[in-house]
Amino acid sequence: MPGSGLKDVGFDAENNDLKRTPSVLSSDSSAKSLSVGVQIARESEHEIKYRTCSWQKTAALLFSEYICLAMVSFPWSFSVLGMVPGVIVTVAVAATCLYTSLILGRFCIKHPEMRDVCDIGQYLFGGSQLAYNLTALMFILNNIFVQALHVITGAKYLNTVSNSAECSLTFGAITAIICFIVSLPRTLNQMSGLGTFSAITMGIAVLLTIIFSGVQSHPFGYIAGQEPLVTAIPIPGTSYVAGMSAFLNITYTFVGQVMIPTFIAEMENPKDFPKALWAVTIAEAVIYTICGAVVYHFVGNQYVTAPAFGSLTQTYKIIAFSFAVPTIIFLGALYSNVAARFVFFRLFRESRHRHSNTIVGWAVWVALVAATWVLAWIIGEVIPFFSDMLSLMSSLFIFWAMAYLTLYPGKSKWDGPLRSAETLVNYFLILLGAYITVAGTYTSVESIIQSYQARAVAGVFTCASNAL
Repeated sequence: MPGSGLKDVGFDAENNDLKRTPSVLSSDSSAKSLSVGVQIARESEHEIKYRTCSWQKTAALLFSEYICLAMVSFPWSFSVLGMVPGVIVTVAVAATCLYTSLILGRFCIKHPEMRDVCDIGQYLFGGSQLAYNLTALMFILNNIFVQALHVITGAKYLNTVSNSAECSLTFGAITAIICFIVSLPRTLNQMSGLGTFSAITMGIAVLLTIIFSGVQSHPFGYIAGQEPLVTAIPIPGTSYVAGMSAFLNITYTFVGQVMIPTFIAEMENPKDFPKALWAVTIAEAVIYTICGAVVYHFVGNQYVTAPAFGSLTQTYKIIAFSFAVPTIIFLGALYSNVAARFVFFRLFRESRHRHSNTIVGWAVWVALVAATWVLAWIIGEVIPFFSDMLSLMSSLFIFWAMAYLTLYPGKSKWDGPLRSAETLVNYFLILLGAYITVAGTYTSVESIIQSYQARAVAGVFTCASNAL
């Protein structure tokens, strides 16, 4: 690898290591192809083992990440884009994310020494330490911003069900403390069971939202004589910023790929990753489309909210929202766990504290997890517009297309009509990622300005209720 610097982060698999693990040797003596087996063999005597996830458990983690709160904001996106473009964009983005995730999986299988998106960023940019550091910064900020979103959503839920009985700061802190406790397991294998439960309860929440939107007599906030307005295309006067915001909302929900390298890095057999990916992508494409289309059909442009729980009358709202609580807690915990793991692995590269139940190891781990939640709580209260910036992670299409180009270097990328067509698709994805970066930045800035002008932005460290 060209200057990847992987020795510096503790993923070297030199011949001396291979000699100590003869059981994993085969006719293929390539250190690169054997590195998964080497990693598993080297962990065999450790107290804490990381390469332990089956493809089913990886699927559970993916389901918990994708069957999430963001899906109940699809009705709002459909209300901006119109029913027909909303469905088309959802299916198109799902297909694009499936393809790019398969490319990412292929890349990670070829390079099993890569443990996260930061290693990949460094490799794709010729081993640049600057690329590694910038990717690491974006990676950690993305995870902590997602955690902050869950802190705010937890406060929103508690305000909704308690009729705003307590200061929102307190409700946010309560959410952060609960999430902190759930974030403490050291391996993703241990997290997968909770992920399954989270995905199931979130699926029930979405199903109830769809059912309740149809059986309630009127949407919440209904004005007599103003029936829900549903359009096939965007209503006249829809601004570019509004349309782009709706597109980015759909795209970002699918582009959870920043976590995929970390998931693959803890699989026993990374070659099974496509099984998990196909199962999750098909499920999410169907559920997202049905949720967006059906709920929008019943609540219309005037009464749609994000999340869609706010379009339900009070009793229905509380019931459906309550089933989302495990996802509010677990998904935030998952992002915290992965962010803390990134720092932890860099602090203890080849140390026994990384693989053993030592006091130092656990003390540092707990401190790192706690730090992510303290930062998330502060960000949620100090930067009220941080959610507008999350959608910029959709531009990760650039990374995965570049990964494809490294898999087929030189003339090999033009080897035959099918390979040439695929190469052209990936060049298009690089352009699409660049466009999303520029247009998304503009849209985020404009959205923030408009929110301030409409006085829709809450104050800093405010007790004001954010109930639906």
